[in-house]
Amino acid sequence: MKFFIDTANLAEIQEAQALGVLDGVTTNPSLMAKEGITGRDNIMRHYKAICDIVEGDVSAEVISIDLAGMIREGEELIEIDDKIVVKIPMTKEGVKALKYFSGKGVRTNCTLIFSAGQALLAAKAGATYVSPFIGRLDDISTDGIALIEQILLIYRNYGFDTQVLAASVRHPMHIIQCAEVGADVMTGPLSAMEALLKHPLTDIGLEKFLADYKKGNPNT
Repeated sequence: MKFFIDTANLAEIQEAQALGVLDGVTTNPSLMAKEGITGRDNIMRHYKAICDIVEGDVSAEVISIDLAGMIREGEELIEIDDKIVVKIPMTKEGVKALKYFSGKGVRTNCTLIFSAGQALLAAKAGATYVSPFIGRLDDISTDGIALIEQILLIYRNYGFDTQVLAASVRHPMHIIQCAEVGADVMTGPLSAMEALLKHPLTDIGLEKFLADYKKGNPNT
């Protein structure tokens, strides 16, 4: 399973990259705003800075809701770097944009997926990735992991190449559950990735190993 970090914070991206397990980055307008990145030129420069850090795909989201605007923005975004994947919302105009970019060989990420039907449409239109938001589904007492399983089954049934990118991942168990059902990618915060490192028995074991070493080697 690929690990993407869902942030626009350069320090967090660098830390995830240094960990050695980062495969890509996803962003959205909310994450850009959180970092105080405003204005078209600043946003474009920030995407380039992200691309300069990571080796994998970087999802950059369009703001327009009409087809012409999505196409215009997407074409501008892919000029930034070869790593850019154009992030398109799951709307009627968005599906048209997915089809357009697919025909041009441009990689896309269809975002705001909350149903198997939406994921099916996105795959039919040629999306490179679909992003089901499992955390937001959990918020309304709906099983986000079950949706990932359903989408994966449909894609296997028909041989779709579209990758299932589990989004709105919030904690380490989300990551484990996504891995168990076979999600192609997960994207989440650095905190969720680092939480996978932690276990109290690991801490206790390391403490004991170091204490035993110190007993036998008091002068080191």
